[in-house]
Amino acid sequence: MNAVIRRGGTSDVIALAFLFDAYRQFYGQQPDREAARKFLADRLERKESVVFVAEKPGLLVGFVQLFPSHSSASMKPVWILNDLFVAVDHRRSSVATQLIHAAVEFARQSGAARLDLATAVDNSAAQALYEKLGWKRDTAFAHYKYVV
Repeated sequence: MNAVIRRGGTSDVIALAFLFDAYRQFYGQQPDREAARKFLADRLERKESVVFVAEKPGLLVGFVQLFPSHSSASMKPVWILNDLFVAVDHRRSSVATQLIHAAVEFARQSGAARLDLATAVDNSAAQALYEKLGWKRDTAFAHYKYVV
């Protein structure tokens, strides 16, 4: 059964916090559902991110979170697909694909130049999915980060 994909809002934050906290734990963070709830609530209330949720009857099973940015070269918006997560019991059921399609359609409708994302170098499952859906690995730029 396909999930219903819809834009998430502040009314989803409590249910979404369970998934967001699991996502953070996947990346090695300590569990903290209350901090996850507050982080999501702040982003949504301040309109600092856009979240799409995947819902099966009475249950959120996945989400994608996009953060806005801009391209100086194209002078257009860019969306950063920062977070994508599907609950373990609902993986391999097209939920991630549905969420990515929703993100792409949203970016198109917003007039964005592109969507950007990064994933762990050892997350071969995610990389295979992105490439299957037409995403291209960046070979033109070296990406750096500075941890403060």
